[in-house]
Amino acid sequence: MKIRLFIALAVACVGTAGAAASAESLHFVVMDQNRHPLKDAVVEVETSVSGVTPGSLAPAVMDQRSKRFEPELLVVQQGQQVRFPNSDNIRHHVYSFSPAKSFELKLYSGHPESPVFFDRPGVVVLGCNIHDAMVGYIYVAASAQVAVTAEDGRGEIILAKPVPTRRVFVWHAQHSAGPESRAEFSTDKNAERLPDGSFVLSLDIATPAPRDTFQAKFRAADK
Repeated sequence: MKIRLFIALAVACVGTAGAAASAESLHFVVMDQNRHPLKDAVVEVETSVSGVTPGSLAPAVMDQRSKRFEPELLVVQQGQQVRFPNSDNIRHHVYSFSPAKSFELKLYSGHPESPVFFDRPGVVVLGCNIHDAMVGYIYVAASAQVAVTAEDGRGEIILAKPVPTRRVFVWHAQHSAGPESRAEFSTDKNAERLPDGSFVLSLDIATPAPRDTFQAKFRAADK
């Protein structure tokens, strides 16, 4: 899965002088129910800071190449716009029914006239009404404290200041509760940790639904 992270993350080192001295790193590993590491999981730490001011970030890009969304997973900030260019030499019909953003870009090639504004946090599942196998995901984060796990399921988030307990949300495309669902964890004293101090975030994973169900859902809603 190809991923782009379009969120400005504050970089700070623990133990440096000034304001950065209060920063801390949250290390974590995301695993499935069999303790296997999960790549391409999105981890977001809750914050009291609201989303970005509309227009303050450049639009992100979800392209279409070789009948695939490029990247398959795009992480953006709440209040950010996304462009949907079509780099194929055929037309596409992009849509989503997700509560976080329901929209439709009817049959087109090249570049739609306007980008799509993502003003609500959550997960947006993308499909193409022409090509059943095209499925993509846009994770709209309410916090800039967000990261995507590597091959070993691990990741790190730089936190602005130490807080004893934090709420952490975890998403993965194969989450058993559905591709639009997130799991919630707490970094309290009872949270599981590995010997190196990393928090363990466990998700139940299920086999994803056949991709042709996206087109069937679109046709049913269009009647």
